[in-house]
Amino acid sequence: MMQAFSRLLGPMARRIRLLTARAVVTVINDALKMQGVQVKLLDGEVCDNVERFQNYGFTSHPLPGAEGIYLSIGGDRDHGAVIAVDDRRYRIKGLQSGEVAIYTDEGDSIVLKRGRLVEVNTQTFRINASTLVEINTPKVQMNAPLVATTGEIKADLDITDRNATTPKSMRGMRDVYNVHTHTDPQGGSVSTPTGQM
Repeated sequence: MMQAFSRLLGPMARRIRLLTARAVVTVINDALKMQGVQVKLLDGEVCDNVERFQNYGFTSHPLPGAEGIYLSIGGDRDHGAVIAVDDRRYRIKGLQSGEVAIYTDEGDSIVLKRGRLVEVNTQTFRINASTLVEINTPKVQMNAPLVATTGEIKADLDITDRNATTPKSMRGMRDVYNVHTHTDPQGGSVSTPTGQM
């Protein structure tokens, strides 16, 4: 009776054991509507053209060697999906509880840190906006050696440069320029500029 029961449950137990497996990503096809991957499972088993499910609004192209979870839909090894792909080689470590990070293998990252601080680490930071970039804050501080824009910059309050050494504001420069005079070589002085800043 026990053997008959085991024979009866055997196929079901095998299907349950095959429901999930660790997977190593070997090939990525990012041209499809749903990203396709090739993965290696236990004992060198290879599964091709497996759909990789990602969260809405977020997408990535993992490097070969990244790891994920392979799900056999209905216990059928030929009908699988890959979820939760991660890469232990490049994952940012040491985050505090509640912090969130986006990262790449090259070291770029966006970290939502405690204290309501967002930190971006990269070499070049580009914003492409066809209409407007709007910054609503009481203060903007630039510590970069170069900030470039292809459009105009408007500020409702003062712009100050060389803040750490000899701070000068655009307003201060205007105030000096608008009232300055020069000594006339013929005698007297030249009046203030007619073209006011």
